[in-house]
Amino acid sequence: MSGGNGAPPLLDVADLRVSFQTRTGIVEAVRGISFTVGRERVGIVGESGSGKTMTGRAILRLIRPPGIVEAKRIALEGKNLLELSERQMRRIRGERIAMVMQDPKFSLNPVMRVGKQLVEALRVHARVTKSEARRRALGMLEAVRIRDPERVFRAHVHELSGGMGQRVMIAMMLIPGPDLLIADEPTSALDVTVRGQVLGIMDALVRERGMGLILISHDLNLVATFCDRVLVMYAGHIVEELDARHLAEARHPYTRGLLNCLPKIGGSRGPLPVLERDPAWSV
Repeated sequence: MSGGNGAPPLLDVADLRVSFQTRTGIVEAVRGISFTVGRERVGIVGESGSGKTMTGRAILRLIRPPGIVEAKRIALEGKNLLELSERQMRRIRGERIAMVMQDPKFSLNPVMRVGKQLVEALRVHARVTKSEARRRALGMLEAVRIRDPERVFRAHVHELSGGMGQRVMIAMMLIPGPDLLIADEPTSALDVTVRGQVLGIMDALVRERGMGLILISHDLNLVATFCDRVLVMYAGHIVEELDARHLAEARHPYTRGLLNCLPKIGGSRGPLPVLERDPAWSV
């Protein structure tokens, strides 16, 4: 999906490969995938180990040795990120592309108060005074629908619930005003009610700010209702790409198998079908 007036897409990934050198040989986690993202919501789905998270981390160049990342290009609005120095990439991370990790308890600093972490995230990327950074941090906590931002601002991570911690993590990633947000299983540790609230917050912020979003998930129902497009990954490949609203009409046998494995309210009480894999899918 390209930008308007012939402009390049927000993100353009071409022939991305991620591999790891192990004692038993090279393990290929991502095998030559290509896709684009505009200012839209794109879901990447697949089983654990399909290469979803490695794709998100590779975009931000967060994979370290013995991991190897190769690609023809990973371009942000036409600028190839592979050609940037590490110092230049530190400006891209957070300021242009942000990533929300799976569990806030492992992503937030347990010994720093929430407010200090938010202020630090903003001041790294913007020249603002401490008072201005504090004002904007409190405003961002309000934007993610935290009822008492002053209390949360002063709190430590262990004092927050899972849903509250995830909202803080989203606030921290969005406070510098990035163009693209990568959300890696952002609701996997939350119950159904809180999950819907967090997704609603993300959706509203992405729409209001005109951002691009990559939502990494194994939940097909979630991406079908939340995203505009879906990329289905299997064994490091993208096996199918389609509009989210047409996910139920998927044709690839792997996508069909995943859909058939989902339990349905009011459906048959018999055993769910087992996904039969074809070695040709991995080629």
